Amino acid sequence: MLYKGQESTDGTGGGDLAVPMAWLYAEYIADELLRTGDLMPPTSFEFRAGRDALALTIFLSDTDGELSGIRVVTQLETWLSLTAYDQPWQDWVRERMAELTAEAADSGGPAPDLDLAVAARRWLEETELLAPDLDAVPGGASAGEDDEPKVWTPAWQLGLPLGHLAIHLF
Repeated sequence: MLYKGQESTDGTGGGDLAVPMAWLYAEYIADELLRTGDLMPPTSFEFRAGRDALALTIFLSDTDGELSGIRVVTQLETWLSLTAYDQPWQDWVRERMAELTAEAADSGGPAPDLDLAVAARRWLEETELLAPDLDAVPGGASAGEDDEPKVWTPAWQLGLPLGHLAIHLF
């Protein structure tokens, strides 16, 4: 979904400004799902990881190239299946991004939606967040939350289950 507007208000600019509406809409839907679930403070890195992972899922699952507000509820099951624990989400994202990149190269035009999706994916893969070690031996640490063993975890590994849970809570 790409909208174009004039860069100049007096009509002399002649150039088109591409607005990444599909990405912005996917990000909005992801944000609303996470805020409704009230799982993390919206200012936390964990929230951002969940929003970006969910926005990528929403954006990349839109094979028709047009996100529709009416279809959001009908897409929840698709998004749940894509974000499920046993699914190869990273492989699916890599394949869909390659498809969209090839389509953008063929069209030769600007792809601001894809540019924002690439930036979100890069952040999810390159950023690590300190999280509880879920593989630690149960009862090995004291009962306090601050005493739990923690490990550096890629942001997508925290964001994906957070997004999945937010869809369930919606």
